[in-house]
Amino acid sequence: MTAPTTLDPRTKLVMVLCLSSLAVFIRDIYVLVGVLLLSFLISVILKGNLFPAFKQMKRLLLLIVVVAVAQSLFAPAGRTIVALGTVPILTTGGLIQGAEFILRMAVIVVSATIVATSSYREIVQGLVQWKIPYEIAFMVSVAIRFLPMLIEEIKDVMLAIQLRGVELQKIPLRKRLRIYSYILTPIVIGTVIKAEKLAAAMETRAFRAYPQRTSYMILKMASIDYMLISFSMLAFISVVIVYYMWGI
Repeated sequence: MTAPTTLDPRTKLVMVLCLSSLAVFIRDIYVLVGVLLLSFLISVILKGNLFPAFKQMKRLLLLIVVVAVAQSLFAPAGRTIVALGTVPILTTGGLIQGAEFILRMAVIVVSATIVATSSYREIVQGLVQWKIPYEIAFMVSVAIRFLPMLIEEIKDVMLAIQLRGVELQKIPLRKRLRIYSYILTPIVIGTVIKAEKLAAAMETRAFRAYPQRTSYMILKMASIDYMLISFSMLAFISVVIVYYMWGI
């Protein structure tokens, strides 16, 4: 059985790697905006589910204030907007640093929707055909499957607490942290138990019994895949060279 006639998952991984690396290396807010818009465009073209990404970015907006204030206090730059005596609380440089942080996180979140357009089995097969050991590829697939389950468990626990009339926002910080510790403990224990059951199931099915594995799914890269991989790597190298050598 061959893979569906869409972009190869390895092509998507290369594009995501280039976009995420640019988000980390670049420190110019205008270039970061361009990288984010490009990430959105690629996700829309590949029919990625952007709704969860918008929800995640909405939650990250609160961090811009925290990062901006921290940067203004410990590394003040630019014009002072809010000050307490002679101590700057909020500066234009701090706001820019906070905006750059949010843009980097947004690029990473949107890039995840690009990878999510391929099934986890296709991603694992792509890693295996990249000569990555199957054990590592299998770990990636397990992480892809377990992370949504863990998030759903956390949401269920938080919903159960709210249904019992507990409003965490109105509880003092010290008691709130104690409640969070009570919440995380059973979730972590449940995750460990599931991991142990998965390990037992793998052992009973003779995982790693043979040095080589066969697969019904064989990924074949088309001309468009080679073109996009080459273009992505060339664009990444060009942007980095122009940015660092010419300071643009």
